[in-house]
Amino acid sequence: MSRSAHPAGPRHADVLPEGHYSAPPADLNHLDGKVWARTVRRGDDGVLTVGGIPVTSLAEEFGTPAYILDETDFRARCRAWADAFGKDADVFYAGKAFLSRAVVRWLHEEGLNLDVCSGGELATALSAGMPAERIAFHGNNKSTEEIRRAVEAGVGRIVLDSFQEIVRVAHAAQALGRRQRVQIRVTVGVEAHTHEFIATAHEDQKFGIALAGGQAAEAVRRALQLDGLELVGIHSHIGSQIFDMAGFEVAARRVVSLLAEVRDEHGVELPEIDLGGGLGIAYTSEDDPREPHEIAKALGEIVTRECEAAGLATPRISVEPGRAIAGPAAFTVYEVGTVKPLEGLRTYVSVDGGMSDNIRTALYDAEYSVALVSRSSEAEPMLCRVVGKHCESGDIVVRDAFLPADLAPGDLIAVPATGAYCRSMASNYNHALRPPVVAVADGAARVIVRRETEEDLLRLDVG
Repeated sequence: MSRSAHPAGPRHADVLPEGHYSAPPADLNHLDGKVWARTVRRGDDGVLTVGGIPVTSLAEEFGTPAYILDETDFRARCRAWADAFGKDADVFYAGKAFLSRAVVRWLHEEGLNLDVCSGGELATALSAGMPAERIAFHGNNKSTEEIRRAVEAGVGRIVLDSFQEIVRVAHAAQALGRRQRVQIRVTVGVEAHTHEFIATAHEDQKFGIALAGGQAAEAVRRALQLDGLELVGIHSHIGSQIFDMAGFEVAARRVVSLLAEVRDEHGVELPEIDLGGGLGIAYTSEDDPREPHEIAKALGEIVTRECEAAGLATPRISVEPGRAIAGPAAFTVYEVGTVKPLEGLRTYVSVDGGMSDNIRTALYDAEYSVALVSRSSEAEPMLCRVVGKHCESGDIVVRDAFLPADLAPGDLIAVPATGAYCRSMASNYNHALRPPVVAVADGAARVIVRRETEEDLLRLDVG
């Protein structure tokens, strides 16, 4: 994956980069179950179905573009993570991936906790009935008001991200007559194999307090001295879209070393260690993500081994999957508007959405799959670039993909694995209307986040 992003995308010339795309698939009608939500099928008529409902019916009823969320898949992934880690660990769904009140209720019902990182996410969680003690509050620059609201609500943890925040949270807790449970987020000097914009544990970045130079140890010392705080553990997060467990092993070793230092210096064994999230999913058939039970086993073994070597009791482990739950559970359906062949290069397929509903391709050079879903086709594959309708050359949804050569305006195409960081990062660029989120389960579909209207846009414009 490219480690930098050009505003117009990695190809800013008229020559295709050699080897930038794979060979065409043997069957353009095949749907890889690793990439698509688990109830997705292709019917005898070639139309994609999800939860037993044809995507053509969903498009007719709810319009396009639309995020189609497989509730059965989402809930099953919640249960898989909860079962994998069991009662002796905590699983916090990372709400920044995608959050709505319906999702909060699903998490509650399936036994997961929730990680929020803004006042808006906290308000959504509380309004949908998530018990405050099952909420963790993140963020590198929480406002005084956000901190007060979190403490007042009784959130289970606040993750401290700076020396200033240690004081702010302690002051808010004392003012409210509370003792707030907190963790300290440390940057452990591990840069996971990921894009530079989403790698978060190397030291030259905005998150956390560095282990280097004794800063994290000093943060622990200060937190232990303040009456308004109950320091319960250390938090580490090393990046996003990670497939290799080696980074977690190095991070755990360094966090456990800090726990041993805290014990030796202060006579306290902190009971929790949060290893964050960031586990990767399959955006294309080439991706090979790990299953939750594999991740749970690997992380448990790593922490236990490091604690035994340091002479520490094994702390309670927490993890924060977000993308790994929401990402594969949804796809975005678009209607094709124009098909523009460029001789000797590729065919540009323009859809009725774009970077306003999926900024990740433009922002991270993210790779996606795409398929014709309103019918099957036996036509030859053609190299395509799926683009949006916005006034940017970098408005790309799928950079390089193969679609049938008979693709035509009015066809429906769908991009899988868009459940995470698409709706949550959506914008109104060019005054586009953000698409709805439609949840599908057992032959029924309902809107859980409605499509924006022009009235919504104009309501905010005070003139």
